[in-house]
Amino acid sequence: MAIHPDDEGARPIPGRHHSLLKELRQAFARGELTSAGDCAVEGFRIIEEAIRSRAKLRAVFVRQGSQARASRLLPQLGSHVDVFRLPDRTFDSIVPSQAPQGVAALVAIKTFSSAEVMDSVRGGPLLVIAGVQDPGNLGTILRSAEAFGAKGVCLGEGTVSAYNSKVIRASAGAVFRIPLARVELPPLIEELRTRGIRLVATSAHKGVSVDSVQRGGKAAIFIGNEGAGIPKKLLREMDELIVIPHSPTVESLNAGVAAAIVLYEFSKQSFGSAVGDEAG
Repeated sequence: MAIHPDDEGARPIPGRHHSLLKELRQAFARGELTSAGDCAVEGFRIIEEAIRSRAKLRAVFVRQGSQARASRLLPQLGSHVDVFRLPDRTFDSIVPSQAPQGVAALVAIKTFSSAEVMDSVRGGPLLVIAGVQDPGNLGTILRSAEAFGAKGVCLGEGTVSAYNSKVIRASAGAVFRIPLARVELPPLIEELRTRGIRLVATSAHKGVSVDSVQRGGKAAIFIGNEGAGIPKKLLREMDELIVIPHSPTVESLNAGVAAAIVLYEFSKQSFGSAVGDEAG
């Protein structure tokens, strides 16, 4: 028996054990890509960002009690996207948000190798994340990376998954647009050196002031764990350490804030002239 869409364009999910529903549940629970390469997202704004980024939506899931609100989103999807209506209780049991907006989706994500990300280091730095564990911090870093011209991001050991729903939300869609790769840091550092890419890291206590950093040439900027920073073993591999001057009453800056400041300083070379041209 055929299942037809209702007036809002959604159709009931054909059973609690439907394969797409299982994938949505697992993707939210694990914070990782599904075997098909999809991530789970929730909320109108982030789904609209996926559409704007030309990401492929595999399926959209609408909470039954939120169909009226979801109706404004459906015309943007196109006829090729399956839209399913879920009972409120089922939707709420799957979506981890404390205040779900009533719409979720499986979105196909293009994955990159570390070599592909390193190949993109032209006209902007590469960002290397060494153990950032807070999803909000990583999402903020990805958003800043896109805003300030980073050409790719490598996620080292101990770093939270970029496909965690909180990371995706905090990234404001950057996760759909900036090249990302999971890496092991020791071989990455060796390959960066082989390619002539300068290794730069933030430090809480010593180094060159961030406003005096050398901005020219290819560079990889390392951002460390929120509490421990970058391991000493990795710091010894760096070509340059950067310190962000701040009040001595503050021990260190939030990882997301530190990354944004450093990326902004590196962006001055590429964006500064453009801003000046517009002003003229």
